[in-house]
Amino acid sequence: MEDDDEDLAAEDLAALAKALAHPARVRILRHIIANDACFFGNLADAVALAPSTISQHVSVLKGAGLLHDGGTDGRPAYCLNHEKLRRLIDLLEAVDATVPPHRRCCDKK
Repeated sequence: MEDDDEDLAAEDLAALAKALAHPARVRILRHIIANDACFFGNLADAVALAPSTISQHVSVLKGAGLLHDGGTDGRPAYCLNHEKLRRLIDLLEAVDATVPPHRRCCDKK
């Protein structure tokens, strides 16, 4: 069972890392976070990319679960899924925790 959990964690981490593997997607995510984690408006006005390119990147972020549709009163919005972002952070911290202290000789101070 532990191997199954490790396999699932590895798959989750790989999928989330892949979603953030393009600088444009990182910029989009940062922009949404900077706007109270829910952005109402046209991302093309905020990120210097063509709308079709933004749409492709948003689709990848949604597919990974990092973003979801939100909004109220018929106003569409791009919203951060904080639980999924927290999962990514936890998975990275778990990887870091496996590095023994005596193997951290190359850490920069």
